[in-house]
Amino acid sequence: MDLLDTLTAKGLRGEAPTREEALAVLATTDDELLDVVAAAGRVRRQWFGRRVKLNYLVNLKSGLCPEDCSYCSQRLGSKAEILKYTWLKPDQAAEAAKAGVAGGAKRVCLVASGRGPTDRDIDRVADTISAIKDADPAVEICACLGLLSDNQAERLKAAGADAYNHNLNTSEGTYGDIATTHTYADRVDTVQKAHGAGLSACSGLIAGMGESDEDLVDVVFALRELGSDSVPVNFLIPFEGTPLAKEWNLTPQRCLRILAMVRFVNPDTEVRIAGGREVHLRTLQPLGLHLANSIFLGDYLTSEGQAGQADLDMIKDAGFEVEGAGEATLPRHRADVAAAVATGGACGTGGGCGPCGGHGEASGDAAGEEEAGGGAHGCGPCGGHAVAAPAENAAESAAESAAESAAENPNDELRSDLVRVRRRGAGTELAPNA
Repeated sequence: MDLLDTLTAKGLRGEAPTREEALAVLATTDDELLDVVAAAGRVRRQWFGRRVKLNYLVNLKSGLCPEDCSYCSQRLGSKAEILKYTWLKPDQAAEAAKAGVAGGAKRVCLVASGRGPTDRDIDRVADTISAIKDADPAVEICACLGLLSDNQAERLKAAGADAYNHNLNTSEGTYGDIATTHTYADRVDTVQKAHGAGLSACSGLIAGMGESDEDLVDVVFALRELGSDSVPVNFLIPFEGTPLAKEWNLTPQRCLRILAMVRFVNPDTEVRIAGGREVHLRTLQPLGLHLANSIFLGDYLTSEGQAGQADLDMIKDAGFEVEGAGEATLPRHRADVAAAVATGGACGTGGGCGPCGGHGEASGDAAGEEEAGGGAHGCGPCGGHAVAAPAENAAESAAESAAESAAENPNDELRSDLVRVRRRGAGTELAPNA
């Protein structure tokens, strides 16, 4: 079809489509789906070959967030039965990170719930970064701690952080329907602070919250304009006990169209399939690898993913390979720009790392904030992921569960049975994905 030919040609040149073309991708039919995947797959391979970057999430502090983000199981007033614990010690976090790195993860994402970090929290995270990098100097560290105050991004950079994650999540026009305790502009400001400090910008979205096609296109173009190096695409996990518990709006086909649209708009940017991958893509997860060049390994912040070994098997079986520690993720022209920013050179428009969805301004007494469950909010953009070590006794994959449930629910009834609240990993006595 002419649309796909046009989009492929633009993508191979590193150019973005028009808004109308992006909307047209979302409007394609299921009969056209494989053609859409093939076209976007050509763009993906042009810039990233068949490499898949693995990211590993360490949940430093879980639950009791004072923010009211409707999608989040850690939100103020959430009734979701998730794990709740205060800050992990640096050696505990480093031990958790070791499992992910052993499984092939190139980047470790450090996430903490709450509105935003205090200066004492920044010190804690700096000690954790040191502990992780002492064990493996090559590992990338991305912090996701919520809304940043002045000079906090610079302190994280000085401590050895490589990136900062802070998602926009949805369009500016509908953001007020999702959260009221902070604004879309607050999130943009944090992304810009991180980018301005020389941290790689990681910022993404959450699909499936009842948004329109126009909202999806708006936020994806906004992420491009912000200069995000990594764009995590989360698919809403409708946790019981949250306002969006009944928002089951996604099909595997819809998810693939969204990923294809994101790839066309960001042809030479790291596109990461984040939270909700197993729940919504289910048995079509391998097709997602033809669109995205990055995934999280194993569990999420407050929900279980499929077993880490199942992720590795899926990558191999689909004809892809895990990106090595010595390989550059971004194409040369983007990597050169990122390096210039990291060393204090001129930067473009800003960008921030928000796949894990942290938000909030840093304020308040550290001790009081801990009692209230404050800190850095990590709900959302990355879907919330926790450490997940590949292990022989790993849990049955969510994809297999999806296939079994599909046979029992041929009419696409609500699939709340697929949401597995995390009961293992950091903060528990159980090994991740045990």
